[in-house]
Amino acid sequence: MATKVLCNGTVVTGTIKIPNCGLFIDADGYIGDIFNMKRFQQKHFPQGTEVIDVNGAYISAGFIDTHIHGIGGYGTEDLESSSILKMSERLADFGVTGFFPTVYTDTKERMLLSIKAIVEAIGKEQGAEILGINVEGPFISHERIGAQNPEGIQRVDLDLFNEIIEAGKGHVVCMTVAPELKNMRELALSAVQKGIVLLAGHTNATYENIIEGMQVGILHSTHFFNAMSRLHHRNPGTVGAIMIEEDMQCEIIGDGVHVHPELVKLLLREKSVRNVVLVTDALKPTGQMKGELIANGEPAVLDEDGAFHRKNDPSTILGSALTMIQGVKNLVSWEVPVESAVQMASANPARIYNISMKGKLIPGYLADIVVFDDRINLKGLFIRGNLIRDNFQQN
Repeated sequence: MATKVLCNGTVVTGTIKIPNCGLFIDADGYIGDIFNMKRFQQKHFPQGTEVIDVNGAYISAGFIDTHIHGIGGYGTEDLESSSILKMSERLADFGVTGFFPTVYTDTKERMLLSIKAIVEAIGKEQGAEILGINVEGPFISHERIGAQNPEGIQRVDLDLFNEIIEAGKGHVVCMTVAPELKNMRELALSAVQKGIVLLAGHTNATYENIIEGMQVGILHSTHFFNAMSRLHHRNPGTVGAIMIEEDMQCEIIGDGVHVHPELVKLLLREKSVRNVVLVTDALKPTGQMKGELIANGEPAVLDEDGAFHRKNDPSTILGSALTMIQGVKNLVSWEVPVESAVQMASANPARIYNISMKGKLIPGYLADIVVFDDRINLKGLFIRGNLIRDNFQQN
């Protein structure tokens, strides 16, 4: 692979932004150096190095979407590895270099088939890389089902938990659970031993239930504010616990529909940005260009608010039509600093899920890089140093 230099950009390292900088990608697809443009004039690069002038655009670590069910008319509910690979290709159009295909709560048979399809796709991606498998359920609350299949909800069962993990052949990295369920403590201790991150979600937990869950390592949460017990002045519930407890981490669907922008701003005033992860929770018809919109087997309509609703019951939200780059754009439009938005989309998920050598722009890390302009439009995408999407000549 030819070496490359990106120059005349603002480098967003994962926590800070540094204007008037450049970045060198070595022949093995790693970040070789980051430098200001004064030093650029003095540097010597290998013969044949391609120089790309980004014209003042942002140079950031690639986005990592850790909660996504589908995109472009393809989804994990298809139970086909070909659909997962199509998701990989489509996600590259939106600045995503890595993702966790997310399995719905469903019948045991369908959940295992979905996991098997994802495993079969790993290593064959032509776009965003599959960095792990996210399993949303099945040990969740009947009171907070959301768009999950109620027939799939199970009592806590360690044998079933182990069967799900084993089906993933080492690739299941996280699972959404309801901490209040009986025997959850035993499951959580097993998850710690296996290195599985548990997220509190689809839960009717009390504040005390969340504290008990934290004691056994349940320190992350699924789509904050959605499908969880509400904040109440006599019982802070799951929402209150996540806001109050400094160590609790949370996903945010940044579409402005699932969580009002002012609540996102409130959250970021109360909670360290390092503990907030931007996700899309996008459904199969997201960005679909033609054909009937079907989300997890249900006919859907894309409403004017930008979310999917049940076709036969438009008052019910089925889920998100968000992309990661739109999520970053939304956060910036809500007065979140661009470096914080990028941190939520890249560095934070990489840290929380122990994804090595990704999520930040640091010499020695893999060159998974997204370049976007000041309007947060994609200019280029590199995965392991390879230019996967090239919009540099477009205005």
